[in-house]
Amino acid sequence: MTALFSMVPERAAVALAVFLGWMAGSVLRVRRRVVDQNVALAFPDRDRSWRDRVARASYVHLAREWMATFRLTRLERDQVMSRTNMVGFEAFEAAVEEGKGVVLMTGHLGNWEFCAAGFTARGIALDAVTKSMANSEFGMALLEARRRTGMGIIDVDEAPRGVLRSLRAGRVVAMLADQNAHRGGIFVPFFGKLASTARGPALFALRTGAPMFLGIPLRHAGWKQEYSVELRRIDFQRSGNLDADVEALTVAHTSALERAIEEAPEQYFWQHKRWKKRPEGEALES
Repeated sequence: MTALFSMVPERAAVALAVFLGWMAGSVLRVRRRVVDQNVALAFPDRDRSWRDRVARASYVHLAREWMATFRLTRLERDQVMSRTNMVGFEAFEAAVEEGKGVVLMTGHLGNWEFCAAGFTARGIALDAVTKSMANSEFGMALLEARRRTGMGIIDVDEAPRGVLRSLRAGRVVAMLADQNAHRGGIFVPFFGKLASTARGPALFALRTGAPMFLGIPLRHAGWKQEYSVELRRIDFQRSGNLDADVEALTVAHTSALERAIEEAPEQYFWQHKRWKKRPEGEALES
């Protein structure tokens, strides 16, 4: 399927992706119970028909971005730049030039792979923290797509050393921190409900003095895969207590991501069990 996405014209690839997303979400209903529950947890005040539209659209979006990611390698540098409108890039560049590195937070919103390509196409030295995929064939194809766009890779198992090394070299390190942290996470609010969240990004930023930005790569309406990548600095005042500062900074970047998701909920990856791990003795109520 990935080869087919790369071979056919873009309009045909988009049409195929839309069909596959519709099939997965509305006919086969793959993980649809998880999606419906997550959307209801995040937006309890919205009516059922609105939540159903968001759920169905999230599958179509996911299929489109899967397709777009594997077509990235067909695009030249100027084409990637023309398809990614960077908002707030000047302030981001100024932060990079400080030489302390930059922690670039993002989430499973929009197309985070295209977001990274937009930076490397503009000459930003960027490394992404990644983990291996359960589907090895898909994982290898994705790894190759990342490397062809000029992205450096830091395996999650090597993150404690790899991230610090990259930041100290003045590079940008991109991290996704919006999935359930099975171990070592801290509970912070996400759509009003505690969610186990990785503490690493905040800890790396605090230890190195690297500024933190949130990257929000939302796809434009229409058949063509074009994006606006908005960069929002996560402002934070240290208290001097490391544990308290890690928690506060984690709350800050998680809250910023939540606000971005509210702007385009249909472009979020609701298929993940974000609130799976619970504080001891607490059950999750929908």
